[in-house]
Formats: sequence, structure tokens, C-alpha cells
Amino acid sequence: MSGWSAKDIPDQRGRVAVVTGANSGIGYVTARELARGGARVVLACRSEARGTRAVERIITEAPGAQTELGRLDLADLRSVREFADRFPYERLDLLVGNAGVMALPYGTTADGFETQFGVNHLGHFALTGLLLPRLLATPGARVVTVSSPMHAMANIDLADLNGRRRYRRWTAYARSKTANLLFTHELARRLAAHGSDVVAAAAHPGYAATNLQSAGPRMAGRRVTERIMGIGNRLFAQSAEAGALPTLFAATAPGVRPDSFTGPSFAMWRGAPAPSWRAPWTLDDSAGQRLWTASEELTGVPYDALKA
Repeated sequence: MSGWSAKDIPDQRGRVAVVTGANSGIGYVTARELARGGARVVLACRSEARGTRAVERIITEAPGAQTELGRLDLADLRSVREFADRFPYERLDLLVGNAGVMALPYGTTADGFETQFGVNHLGHFALTGLLLPRLLATPGARVVTVSSPMHAMANIDLADLNGRRRYRRWTAYARSKTANLLFTHELARRLAAHGSDVVAAAAHPGYAATNLQSAGPRMAGRRVTERIMGIGNRLFAQSAEAGALPTLFAATAPGVRPDSFTGPSFAMWRGAPAPSWRAPWTLDDSAGQRLWTASEELTGVPYDALKA
């Protein structure tokens, strides 16, 4: 894994990939590099305008790229279902759950879920479940979910998944990132029990300079915090190009193990992709099963293909 870079991505020709939140940041770089490698990439984006510009930009930066836009709003389960219903391919080699929100003021999704939990976890849970038959039908398929080292700030609260008792924006973010890892853990367990070769893995970008850090303060009108985040991005963060490498490794490198967690090699912050530390509660079978059951009930998306 030492020194692994985008140049080490294996030939992706013939593969079909979906990358959520692919119009900017590490999602954009992930989509572009997969397309550069020959994959047909669906950029799953909430904004049609920004998604269209991203598609055009990829084609400019990677001539011959096979890219297309799929409108997807993870904060609206109807949109998630519509995306899955419209998905035009019988095969799906790679689903990258990259889109996310961070440290927002309290709000709810179209379906009444706390926004960070709803977008970062439930939206991706529903999308994966709806696309699961295509993943299972594709030899060597992978599901890569993007988490964060900040998951270590808080375990999920199974009695208050939507943060209604006491909302703290950073705690809610950490819990949603823990949910990402518990989802990966439980999905990997269920795929193995089903005898499937689909690999469920997770990754994180370390501290990468993207617009994720500034969105929450901007929404809350906290201009000083927004400026501080911008300064931190310029002085300390690695680039989105570098931040995308752990995701690209988990998505394409040979021998990636189920339930692995890949991040930057230096202090979970920056550097080449490497195995990353994770909090012990993200490997809790009981918590994973309980979160899974709650997620099926909340989204109305049962993973029937993995039952019986």
C-alpha cells in the first residue's frame, strides 16, 4: 500500500460505478479517476446544474471518459427510489457512498429524519438496499462508504437516532460517521453469510480541503467560524486529490478485505492510503444489527436479497 497513487488504479474498463456527491471535492476526484481508468461512472448529485458542470469538467480533464449525471437527493427517500428506478444498467460494479453533510444546525430531511443522520447514513442505506440486486449480480462488486476519523467523537445513541433529545451538531456528525462504519460492518457480515463475494469496505479522507467544512457555519450564519475553517483548509489540509486516494484504494485495489477501513497513513490525517484505526464500537455486532433493523424500518427498504 506504500506510495499508492491514482496511477496504480487497475484497468476499470467494463465496470459501472455510482459515486454520490460527485460534483465536488473528493467525490469529484473519485469519479474522475474511475472514469480515467475506463469505468462508466454515474455522478449521483443533488444539484442538476452542478452535476452537469462536473460531468463536462471530467470529460475535459479525462478525454473519452464515460460519465453521466443521475439526480439524487439523499435527504429525500422519494428521490433515492427514483434514482434506483431510473438506473439503466443491469450490472453495478461499484457503489461509492461519498456524499455527506457536516456539523449543520438542527434540521430534518424531507422524511423527518435529523439531517446528518438522514443524509450521511439513512440515504445511503436506502440507496444500497435498492441497488443491491444489481451488486449481487455483478462478480467482484464493491460498496465503499466514506466515513471520517471524527466518528471517534461519539457512538450512536440507539434510543435517539434522530437527535431529538439534545442536539449538538458535532456529536450528531460523529454519530452519523459511526453509523457509516456500523453499516459497513453489518453489511459485510450479511454478505458473507449470504455467500456473496461483494466487498463492503469503508474509507476516509483524513483532513482534506473541501467545501464540507464551510457549509455548516455558512448555514448557521457563523462567519468567523467559516473563515477559520477556510484558513485551516489552506494551511493544514491535504488536497481533495490526496483525500480521494483512500476511497479509490478501497474501490479498486486488489485484495481489499470486507469491513476494512482505509485512510491516510500519517496520523489519520494525510499521506498514502493505509489501514486506519477505528473505534471499537464500530465493530459491535449487536449494535450493527440493531442499527440495521432500525434503518430498514425508518427507510422502508428491506434487504430482502440477503434474507433466507
